[in-house]
Amino acid sequence: MIGVVYLGNNIKTQERLKYIPGQLVRMANAYKEAAQICTPHVSNEHFLVFFERNVRNEDITAITYLRKKCPNVYIVLMTDTMTDEERSIYIKCGINDTIHQEASVTELNKKIQFIAERESVLFSNEAPWRGMLKFKIPIWKRLFDIVVATFAIIILSPIFILTAIAIKLESKGPVLFKSKRVGTNYTIFDFLKFRSMYVDAESRLKELSKDHNQYKDQEGHDAKSATITAPLGDQAEMAMMDMGMESEMMISDEEIMLVGDDFVVAESDFNKQKEEEINNAFVKIEDDPRITKVGKFIRKFSIDELPQLFNILKGDMSIVGNRPLPLYEAEKLTADSSIDRFMAPAGLTGLWQVEERGRGGTMSAEERKQLDITYGQTYNFLLDMKIILRTFKAFKQKGNV
Repeated sequence: MIGVVYLGNNIKTQERLKYIPGQLVRMANAYKEAAQICTPHVSNEHFLVFFERNVRNEDITAITYLRKKCPNVYIVLMTDTMTDEERSIYIKCGINDTIHQEASVTELNKKIQFIAERESVLFSNEAPWRGMLKFKIPIWKRLFDIVVATFAIIILSPIFILTAIAIKLESKGPVLFKSKRVGTNYTIFDFLKFRSMYVDAESRLKELSKDHNQYKDQEGHDAKSATITAPLGDQAEMAMMDMGMESEMMISDEEIMLVGDDFVVAESDFNKQKEEEINNAFVKIEDDPRITKVGKFIRKFSIDELPQLFNILKGDMSIVGNRPLPLYEAEKLTADSSIDRFMAPAGLTGLWQVEERGRGGTMSAEERKQLDITYGQTYNFLLDMKIILRTFKAFKQKGNV
C-alpha cells in the first residue's frame, strides 16, 4: 500500500485525513520532517504527499527539497483557486496534481485510491507524470488539416461575414462564443463557435438539463438519490468512528463505509453513483429555448461550427476526430474505460457525429463514448476521408437538436 503524508498545519484537513477508511496518514509540520518520513526503508516504497499551499516562495523551497530528496513521492497540492502563472510555477517546481483544500473525506479517499491503483505507472523510473503517454498527431494528418482549413476559410469567407452581420442584427452580444473545451490529452483550450444563443444561455443550462437532457438516465432519477446516506455533523461522525458505533444505514458488518464531511455512505452505493454519473456525463437539450432565430438556422446547417477552422489552424483540433468536450462533461470521463477517447485527435467532425445523424440524432452517451474510443484506436487516412464524405451527406441535421 502506498504511504500517505500530510504536510501542513490546517487542523480541519488533519482531522479529515484521520478518517480515511483503512489508511493511516502521517502528519508533518515541516518539509524536512516530511522528507524523513518519505525516505524509503524498503525498495519500491512510494509515498503520496498532500501539500497544503501556503506562501509561494516557501512552498517552492519545500517542494523543490522534497523532489530532490525523495524521488519516490507524488505531490498533490491542496489549494483553492490559482492563476495560470501560479499553476505554471507550482508545476515547474514539482507538484503532480491538485485537490481543493476543503476536499471531503470521500474526495481525499478517491484521490488516494486513484493514485494507489496506478502506483506501478506513476512511480516508474521514467517519471511519467512529467510526460505521461500522450497522443501526437501524425505529420500527414497535421498537413492535411492546415491545407484544408486554410482553403475552407478563404472559400467560406462570404458566409463568415454574412453570419456575423446577422448575429449582430438580431441580438446583443459578441459574434463569437468562446468556451473552455477539453481535447486531446485532456488539453483545455478556447473553443470557437458563432454565437447561436442569447447571452445568458450558460446560466440557464442547469435548470433546463433537469427536464430536457436527452442523455439523462432513462429512469429519470437523480444519480445522487441512489446514494444511501446518514447525515452527521463533523464531531458526531468522528465520535461514532472512535466508539466503533455502527450506522443504522450499514447493510452488513463486512460493508465498507466511506465517511464524508456530512454523510456516511456505503462503498457499494458510492460506486453505483459514480457509474451513473459517468453514464450520464453528456448534456444535450432538445428544442432548446435559449437559441436565437439566427442560431437555429446556422445550427441546422452547421454554420455555427465554422470558426473552429481557426482552432484547427492553431493545432487545438483536427478536421476529423473526437468532439472536444465541455469541462463539466470531460471531468466525468476520467475513469480507465473513458481515457482512450482523449488519446486521439480532437475534431470538427467525427465518427459519432455521422453515425448519430444517420440515425436521426438518437444515440446514448455510452454509444457515443464507444465510437470515440473506436475512432482513436483505428483512425487512418482512408477512415478520415469516409467520415468527411459522410459529413457532407448528413450536412443538414434531421432533428432540431
